[in-house]
Amino acid sequence: MSEKETKVWVNGELNRHIDPLDRGLTYGDGLFATMRIVEGKIAFLSAHFARLTQGSTRLGFPWSPSEALVTQVKHLAKTQVTGCLKLLLTRGTGGRGYGAPQMCEITEVISITPIPTHYASWQRSGISLISSPIKLSQQPRLAGIKHLNRLEQVLIKSETLPTDYQDWLVLDGLNNIAESSMANLFFVEGKQIVTPSISHSGVAGVMREQVIYALLEAGYDVEARPIPYLQLCRYQHVFMTNSLVGILDINNVDDFHFTHANFTHEIRQILQLTL
Repeated sequence: MSEKETKVWVNGELNRHIDPLDRGLTYGDGLFATMRIVEGKIAFLSAHFARLTQGSTRLGFPWSPSEALVTQVKHLAKTQVTGCLKLLLTRGTGGRGYGAPQMCEITEVISITPIPTHYASWQRSGISLISSPIKLSQQPRLAGIKHLNRLEQVLIKSETLPTDYQDWLVLDGLNNIAESSMANLFFVEGKQIVTPSISHSGVAGVMREQVIYALLEAGYDVEARPIPYLQLCRYQHVFMTNSLVGILDINNVDDFHFTHANFTHEIRQILQLTL
């Protein structure tokens, strides 16, 4: 499946147009989930639906997946051996200016695209990060939600990566580590594993959640807390997670060098994340 073969469904209909006044377009009033298709099934589907449900409630347009949507998502996944299914929700059309309408008809958009082919080689070799000059703003009311206002990430990705680096390390306004431009991060110091807290900025990814559960189940000590950039030298291992890449070991962050943790391969196998 090539990118040219990408298909889009709006409210269950293939290639249906979106109203140009839809609040997802006019204000970024919505949220989305990116899911991996594995052998015709969506990995961690219930967790993705749960996060969308929680996020929509926080944005003020409570939503839950209808039986028809669940059926459609599962049917579309069955048509693919592997791939990426993106489910996007908006508040729909209505309301003058920023003020949201009291009643809304939520727009649901599904698209299916291939998983980038280089992700598999990244899993085998690991990747390197370099600090982005663009920092994430802090907004506790939106922290953790994968909302449609992604202009910070657009600006970050618009910068040209230096040779030998594959992604950006992103800090917040207090110079704490937030995430990479595309994934959550974990840092290993001895027997303790630390991931940045998502209380003021960043996305609380579904894969981040699943990896935390798997690490705790395997007996590892995991903590979420602020991680100042200047403390990078304390850690021996770093890895990143998202729904498509699974778990990637980090070789370098700027001038800091790291070895691969001996348990990332184990967790990748437990969660069936190998590409």
